[in-house]
Amino acid sequence: MSNLTFQEKYNAIGKKNSSFEGIFITAVKTTGIFCRPSCTARKPKPENVVFYHSALEALQNGYRPCKVCKPMEKQNETPDYVKHVIKDLHENPNLRIKDYNLKQRNIEPSQIRRWFKKYHGMTFHAYQRLLRINAAFNSINAGSTVTHSAMDSGYESLSAFNECYRSIFGVPPTSGKQKSVLNIARFTTPIGPMFVCASHQGICLLEFTDRRMLETEFKDLCKRLDAVILPGTSPYLDQAQAEIQEYFAGQRQKFTVPLHSPGTQFQQLVWKMLVAIPYGETRSYKQQAIALGNAKAIRAVGSANGRNRIGIIIPCHRVISADGGLAGYGGGLYRKKWLLDFEKANVTARA
Repeated sequence: MSNLTFQEKYNAIGKKNSSFEGIFITAVKTTGIFCRPSCTARKPKPENVVFYHSALEALQNGYRPCKVCKPMEKQNETPDYVKHVIKDLHENPNLRIKDYNLKQRNIEPSQIRRWFKKYHGMTFHAYQRLLRINAAFNSINAGSTVTHSAMDSGYESLSAFNECYRSIFGVPPTSGKQKSVLNIARFTTPIGPMFVCASHQGICLLEFTDRRMLETEFKDLCKRLDAVILPGTSPYLDQAQAEIQEYFAGQRQKFTVPLHSPGTQFQQLVWKMLVAIPYGETRSYKQQAIALGNAKAIRAVGSANGRNRIGIIIPCHRVISADGGLAGYGGGLYRKKWLLDFEKANVTARA
């Protein structure tokens, strides 16, 4: 499923590059073991290496999975103990889980702190604090008093609550001008973990967590919607994750989750055309420009594609160069290739 040369793949395993996850599997003849591209084990000699498209293919050829990189497991999958903690916090945002409580659950506090710092960019206690502030924000918007909202959110001091609230929203909780909240969640896919954000209208962002421009997208989205991004729950988040998992399982070709993607009128037209490209097919930037009524707008179409914040659901990966080249893709050209090959193979299998 990849058009990479042997040397390109071999160079990739030398760099321990995680962006090649899901693109190929490295098998070693002398050990009978297969690994992820990013495995930290010692690099084998090229004459001892065989590359396969998937772990299943490596298994079928008699290789066994590496115990170091565990290629049969989803990379960066959220551990069960973290899932249980997150579930409890989302069901009760006012819950305070301290080190003592973690140890009662047989969880090493430093372990969960490292996980949140690595995958959410914040401490475990900061994550809890943001959930409580989010709950208080919703409570105030529903008509509750600031004092009741603060106390219900677990704050013993009103001044501490006001200070925390102002640091996040930029205004005190008593201000009439309130920002909106975009809830965010992280989940894993066969080709890497993704962030999904939702407003009260629908999904406004779906990106791979290692996208270079992700921080810029967050800031731009917050500015456009006058919002802050906080961890939380939303039926749109649940629906988007379920539909994406069905997509990767080959069980879904069209998405129904509501979208909320602010942009210029031209960008909206381009994104609408992207959604209309059939599953398993591609269009060139030139074809998209002609369909918009301006054959010279190729560069503008490419720019609008690059501004798409809702990957896969708004399928900008289905747009390629006129000569058949992949051109750009925010999630990485290897993922673009994987997605196109996956869709074509799935269409063929159903034919």
